[in-house]
Parts: sequence; C-alpha cells; structure tokens
Amino acid sequence: MTDSMRNIDPDTGSENTDRTQNRDAKIVRTSIIGIIANVFLAAFKALVGLAANSIAIVMDAVNNLSDAASSIITIIGTKLAGKEPDKKHPFGYGRVEYLSAMTISMLVLYAGITAFSESVKKIIEPDVPEYSDATLIIVAAAVVIKVVLGKYVKSVGKKVNSDSLVNSGEDALLDSVISASTLVAAGIYIFFGISLEAWLGAVIAIVIIKSGFQMLKETLSQILGERADAELARNIKAAVISSHPEISGAYDLVLHNYGPDSYNGSIHIEVPDTLTADDLDKLLRKISVNIYQKYNVILTAIGVYSINTKDPEAIEAREKVGKIVLSHEHVLQMHGFYFDKREKDIRFDTIISFDAPDRHKLFKEVCEAVKKEYPDFTIQAVMDTDFSE
Repeated sequence: MTDSMRNIDPDTGSENTDRTQNRDAKIVRTSIIGIIANVFLAAFKALVGLAANSIAIVMDAVNNLSDAASSIITIIGTKLAGKEPDKKHPFGYGRVEYLSAMTISMLVLYAGITAFSESVKKIIEPDVPEYSDATLIIVAAAVVIKVVLGKYVKSVGKKVNSDSLVNSGEDALLDSVISASTLVAAGIYIFFGISLEAWLGAVIAIVIIKSGFQMLKETLSQILGERADAELARNIKAAVISSHPEISGAYDLVLHNYGPDSYNGSIHIEVPDTLTADDLDKLLRKISVNIYQKYNVILTAIGVYSINTKDPEAIEAREKVGKIVLSHEHVLQMHGFYFDKREKDIRFDTIISFDAPDRHKLFKEVCEAVKKEYPDFTIQAVMDTDFSE
C-alpha cells in the first residue's frame, strides 16, 4: 500500500514529495543560520569572558557552541530522515528526527552538567572579574541576537513540525536569559563590588540541566508512541464520512507515527448491508487516495462494519442496545452494531474511557446488561481503545 499509494496518482505523489522537500529545505536553512550565529557568538563571548576573567560569560560561550552542535545534528537528522524506504526499513527513516532531538537534549544536559562543575570550582576558588565597556556591549548585543534567533528558529520549527528546531529555538531563548543575567551580575559587581559570577554560573547550569531533562522527557514520550493529534483524527474521520453519502460513521482510527507528519493507519467504517463487493472496492480506494492526498496519511487497512437496513426489528434492537451500553458511566461510544436474527448473534464494539476505575470490569457489566435484555442471543462484543480522541 505504501509504495503504490505514492505512485497511483501523479498529482498526489508530486504534491506530497514537494511538501516534504520544502520542509527539509526550511529545516536545513534555519539550522545553518543557527550554526553561523552561534559560532560567532561563542567566539566573541569566549574572548570577552577570558579577558574579563568571567566564568559566567565563558560558560555562556560553551553553551553557544552546544547550540551550534545541535543545529549540525538537526541537519544530519533531517538528511537521514529523508532517505527513501528500503527492504530493511520499509516505513522509511522519519523517526531519525526523534533520535536527533533526543541527541540535542542529551547535549544540552551535558553542557549544563559541565557548566555546573566549573561554576562550583570557581565558588571554592573565586576569581575577580574585570569588566570593560566593550565586554558589556558585546554581551548586550548577544542577548538581542539570541532573542531574535530563538523566536525565529522556534517559529519555523512549529510551522514544519520539527522537534529538533523547536528544542533549538527554546534553548536559544534560554540563552538570552542567561546572557542577560551575566549583565546583571556585571552591574552588581561594578556598582557594589560584589562578585556573583560563580554563583550565577551555577544557577545558569541548573536551568540548562532542567531544560535538557524536559526536552529529553518530551522526545522519549514521542519515541514510545503518543496519542495522535485530536484535530488530525477528527479531520480524517470527517473526510472519510464525507467521501460517500452512505458511510454513516468512521471509527477505530489508529495512526502509527513514522516521523513528523508521516503516518500509517487503519480505520473502520459503517456502511449499509446492501453494498456489493464492487461498491466497497471502489469506495475503499477512493477513501485511501483522498486521505493520503489531504493529510499525507497512508491507510493501510479499512475495516467494514455492516449496518442492518432491511429488518425493522434489527433497527429497533440497535437503538435499545445503544441506550443500554451508553447508560454506563465512562462508556464513550458504541459502534459496529449488527443484529443477526437467524444466527441469534448481536455484535458491537464499545469504547471505554481510560478514566474508568476498572475498564475490564465495566466492559463485563455492559455485556451482562445486554445479555439480560436479549437472553437468547450470543453477545459478541469488543472493548475498543480510544486511540485518537
């Protein structure tokens, strides 16, 4: 499905390929800007810090170098993630971007730990800083540059859904606060003769370490697998339902993430029991192409629930069972209902919230309540998981 979906419609395939290439180009271009800015800032700060004997400014310079390294990692990750699928990795290499984001997080952590270690040494054996006008002007300019760079990188990261860029942008904004704090420390020393350099360096290091842990936590959560974006899920279900007038519902949407904005998934639809196999084949193909074209999501499977339309007793049973099932707290939905009078079967799926104290116990109670109303029927119920909303 993956390879054929990318090739069955030239316009669709071209559109999604261009979208991916534009996204990668923006990430690389933004990262290069970050590298150039951070290398220059690191060089100036290192010279100023050494000249002024300021551990805080030197640590700030080291942090700028780590930012430049982060941008390099982002570029490498983006290039690797853009590799075509192959036999070993048929779903592509998109998840490499998560690994690059994790690497950046660990780099930030390392920079913070190193800065804290150096600051503690200076607390034990303090040095006297020597500030000049040039020193303060350069640090002040660095604050402005970091604010502009951080906002720019973060905004681009959000637009193209790149966690690596967002992390780099957040780190740059944090750096601007750090640089501003060194100016405050310089002012306190100049006017009051109190040196807070080493202590400020330690505080800066702790802030960096905390930021690194937060970045790492968020990236690991994505690697483990998070719930799909609720808005995306709603849009896909709405698009499926609107693709054919006889589809009465779309359920059980499961999306597997293989990189930012890259999903494979499956969904169930409810259709009348009057449709032929030929009707279904045309319908399912239309849905698959439509969803891929609109959302770059490949539906590798579309399940079908058949709805009773010929038997009034079955229609009545659907309403009655629906009321029984949904009368239980924490039951979110019932779907896939089918009433087989000849085989004495009642089939349905029910979604039970994760907020339920005991989901399995509640599901058993639901089945027993339906069985009580229809003692002569076999109840074939399935407890579904709320994957997307």
